[in-house]
Amino acid sequence: MENKQFVTVNNVKVPLEGEKNILELLRKININLPTFCYHSELSVYGACRLCVVEVEGRGVMAACSTSPWPEMVIKTHSSELRKIRKMSIELLLAGHDQSCPTCHRSDSCKLRMLASQFGIEKSRFLSKKKEEALDYSSPSLVRDPNKCVLCGDCVRFCREVQGIGVLDFAHRGPNAKVCTAFDQGIGGTECINCGGCATVCPTGAIAPAYQHDAVWDILSDSSKLVVAQVAPAVRSTIGEMFGFKEGTDLTGKMTSALRLVGFQKVYDTAFAADLTVLEEAKEFLDKFVNGKKLPLFTSCCPAWVKYAEQYLPEKLDQVSTCKSPQQMFGSVLKDYLARELGKRREDIVVVSVMPCTAKKFEAKRDEFKVDGNPDVDYVITTHELGLMIKEAGIRMEELESSAMDMPMGLGSGSALLFGNSGGVTEAVVRHLGRAVGPVENVEKDSSVKGVVKIAAEVAGKKVKLAVVQGLNALNSLLESGEEFHLVEVMACPGGCIGGAGAPQSEKQRKELIEARTEGLANIDRQNVLKTANDNPFVAKVHAELSQDEHRVHKLLHTHYHARTRVQEEGVSVLKGEEGALEVKVCIGTGCFLKGSQDLLKELLNSAETQSWGKRVDIKATFCMEKCGTGPNVLVDGESVPLATIDKLVASIDGKLAQKVKV
Repeated sequence: MENKQFVTVNNVKVPLEGEKNILELLRKININLPTFCYHSELSVYGACRLCVVEVEGRGVMAACSTSPWPEMVIKTHSSELRKIRKMSIELLLAGHDQSCPTCHRSDSCKLRMLASQFGIEKSRFLSKKKEEALDYSSPSLVRDPNKCVLCGDCVRFCREVQGIGVLDFAHRGPNAKVCTAFDQGIGGTECINCGGCATVCPTGAIAPAYQHDAVWDILSDSSKLVVAQVAPAVRSTIGEMFGFKEGTDLTGKMTSALRLVGFQKVYDTAFAADLTVLEEAKEFLDKFVNGKKLPLFTSCCPAWVKYAEQYLPEKLDQVSTCKSPQQMFGSVLKDYLARELGKRREDIVVVSVMPCTAKKFEAKRDEFKVDGNPDVDYVITTHELGLMIKEAGIRMEELESSAMDMPMGLGSGSALLFGNSGGVTEAVVRHLGRAVGPVENVEKDSSVKGVVKIAAEVAGKKVKLAVVQGLNALNSLLESGEEFHLVEVMACPGGCIGGAGAPQSEKQRKELIEARTEGLANIDRQNVLKTANDNPFVAKVHAELSQDEHRVHKLLHTHYHARTRVQEEGVSVLKGEEGALEVKVCIGTGCFLKGSQDLLKELLNSAETQSWGKRVDIKATFCMEKCGTGPNVLVDGESVPLATIDKLVASIDGKLAQKVKV
């Protein structure tokens, strides 16, 4: 019999079973110590000091960053620990805007819950923070620096899960803050609008941008036909706002609620997901059979598409030309209703209900407009829909279920799986199994974090697929050099059901995502229609569209382009006199990772030691689109690739000497 090793927690023996830290050990025995900066999928930060424990012989230690060892003796709620936790919470409160009743996170704010849990009614400490303006520059997110408690969760998510690093810490002591480079609006940065920062923010310092007030206004306009399309993930998450268990299917009740709110028609985005499968599978087969460039990358996730435009422009010809289901639906629906009802396109208002904040950005793209009129007029999140239902006084739990409107209110089970990571791939494989031949010998490999590799035989031909969640995981996959035929990319862990627009919860993210994923899987199991091929309404619409290739491309497809991130003027770091030599240092992500920020610091030091005075004007810019030769610097308009401080000093001295001669 194997000899077990134990630790002692509050005089109780607890077996060690491979827990990576004391926090995991305590949660195993149902002691849930408060945490602010701990997320199991992110690196350990240990800043909040709320999860402290007393370890015999070692004193007070952070449970999140301490590994347990045999015979360890732990106390979790001594008098000293309780005082430390209360003081930490009071200090957090002192630096936090306490307009709780009007905050969007008022019902799920971790700080508010902890204050209540520990009986703290008022902080003993006075705040010295100056009130800062809110950042509304993004169509997807709103930043409120006054609610930030410096936990760093957003910083680590953006860097570790997405590999971008839009946010970071700046300044020191009482002036410390989390901000973008040079504190510019987040809408002007390389942010991909995924909203992952908002999902981990415990206080509402970063939140989805709301549009539901504008939707209320348009619902009151009798001259407009206002219709809703609802994404697959919404039906398994909306119930969390009304006390239902995570993953509960509320399609029928939600449909009834949407009609009571005022929508004249309610449709299912899953219908367009089925259309997407038919077109994407056709695109894949064309590339696969005719030996064209592979892999084919999916295009359903707008955060991933923007990432590709910014960082992987060389891969854009491999990104599917299919519009996302949201945009495909808006395009087809407006075309269909305009013809069926004889209405002008601009009098049909399409409101999307999505679990995703990046969809707000996507709907505003020029590619998805006809003569200035967008395919999708408004995008509200699952949480916003919940707020509208509550504001309308609708008792969700008491509602009778109703069906969505036909013909675009029906989607197959595989279309509903679009809400889960891997769902798009599953839908395409199911379709190929029906349209091409049997899918056999399927093998899955999940050994790489954030990636599932799938090997299978389709009609006797070997196919390699990859399912990726989180863009840092995609970078690792691309760097590995391994070849695939189809790659599904979702920016959010878990896929759409992990989106920032879903209701927030105090549950561990992993448990929450698992429950929501299983919820959609259950809906799929109960659906008689398993593939896009089975959907008679989709088959009819697709057959009609296919008679005109030009119309098919116009309504269902698009093209993406490299997205420049250049700020023409840049941000002034050292202001020179009129006519000064202009030096621009790129601090975009590619150059940043190659040391451009340190180079900028060295350049500023050199400006003093070289006695350049006001003759040099130093600016920071955010991309020169030459990431392969970074750090990149422009000296008087001339590029200095692979820049070092010695190269720059020599170049600047030479340019200044030329100016003197002139």
